[in-house]
Amino acid sequence: MNEVKNKSSYYLAAVVAFFIWGVFSLALKSISAFPSLDILYYRIFFAATILSVFNLAFSRKKIQIEITNWKTKTKIEKKNTLFFTLIGGILLTVNWFIFIYVTNHISIKAAAFAYIICPLITTLLAAILLNEKLKKFQWIAIGIIFCSCVLLGFFSPYDALYSLIVAITYALYLISQRKNQGLNKLLVLNIQMIFAALVILPFFPLFVSDILKTDFFFLMIALIAILFTIVPLLLNLYALNGLNSSTIGILLYINPIVNFFVAFFYYHEKTFWYQWVAYTLVIFSILLYNQKIIRGLIS
Repeated sequence: MNEVKNKSSYYLAAVVAFFIWGVFSLALKSISAFPSLDILYYRIFFAATILSVFNLAFSRKKIQIEITNWKTKTKIEKKNTLFFTLIGGILLTVNWFIFIYVTNHISIKAAAFAYIICPLITTLLAAILLNEKLKKFQWIAIGIIFCSCVLLGFFSPYDALYSLIVAITYALYLISQRKNQGLNKLLVLNIQMIFAALVILPFFPLFVSDILKTDFFFLMIALIAILFTIVPLLLNLYALNGLNSSTIGILLYINPIVNFFVAFFYYHEKTFWYQWVAYTLVIFSILLYNQKIIRGLIS
């Protein structure tokens, strides 16, 4: 019980992060007239710039400490930290592009389905790659989630294909950053954004359209960069310091549930009986998987 309460800040950080991502479609849909690559490029550029300015203005002492600590690390530790930091930047870039495309050009429900699959993949990869142990009732919860995934995928295979790519890239990101404990999380995110910006910069003239970018477009990109990128990613990285990847993977279900309700109640996307059944199973599985945590927080 005490352990659960001691980790309450990590749980809160994860819940808030996934709720914010759950309403991300509200911002994306407002600029859906612009190509997905335009949104991706400017999102990364804005995020990299804002993080760099913030770090240089307010975190110079922390950066100096990180540089000093870096010098004391072994070659293997440096290599691992650099690898997981840079691979995280690549995975985020791929994940963002596919997610933006699916949200704006497929459906919000398809984007939500991506994060229905993602926790299952994250949990299984964590058990396989990180040797994280799961109890019997947690495996039962995962089994229920698997049934909901099969149900959704059976009726919407085309959407499921796009969703699978989004899910796998983000699951791998979570796993990689769980292993990446060598640097301050704000600095890690800053490096990842700069690296992603440098990787895509040479292709800017080829892939970014010549459509006139309005003031509203840049305003929404700034909002996306801060509220829907930097804030939830930092909360997520903070949560990974105190929670294992499988728990984060299950809490991730907050995202698609919120996303699904936004699609239904706000955008009035058509829903079917099997989607309601699948999401009901998901909610039940979340409660089952986190039963001890819920009891600990209530008592």
